[in-house]
Formats: sequence, C-alpha cells, structure tokens
Amino acid sequence: MAESSDASALSEWVTAVVRELGLEGALDTASSVDMVLDLTSDVAHGVSRPGAPVTAFLVGVAAGRAEDPAVAARDYAQKISALADGWRSDAERGTPANDQSRRA
Repeated sequence: MAESSDASALSEWVTAVVRELGLEGALDTASSVDMVLDLTSDVAHGVSRPGAPVTAFLVGVAAGRAEDPAVAARDYAQKISALADGWRSDAERGTPANDQSRRA
C-alpha cells in the first residue's frame, strides 16, 4: 500500500528534525510519532485542542530531564493520556482534575 502524502510529508519532516537536533539513534522515530499523535489526540479531544501541542512540549521537557528520556516519554505520555481521558468526567463529578490525592 502506498504511503499517503500526509504520512510521507510527516516522515520526511520527522527525519529532517531528528537530523537537525542530533537525535539520530536516540529514539525509535516510528513509535515516538505514534506516541505523540496518540497523546495529542487524547488531549485535543478530552481537554482542548490548543492544549495538545503544549502538552507534547511539556512531556518532552520532562522526559528530557529523565535518566532515560525515551522510557520517560512513553511513561509520561501514558500518564497524561489517562489524565486527559478522565478530565471531563472529573469535572462532571465535581472533583478537581488536578487533585493528585485522588489519582494512582
């Protein structure tokens, strides 16, 4: 199956950015792209569209500070996706979404 023009453009863009930032070999770009797209989709649909790129940036900064950034990025993305998935339901119950004492 042929790659769509959007997928091809994204692949070329990610390759260029990875090269420009000196990240060759530092991460699996295919799984990283999927992780970021999933994360930003969860935030865009569960919280707000403008929150999606900001969240991706914040997860990237946090992961970059970790001992193993690739593992941390995956873990943080999972945590934040879960937070986004429950964001509206927390508001409907009247529980502040940022009440960390109520989260695992």
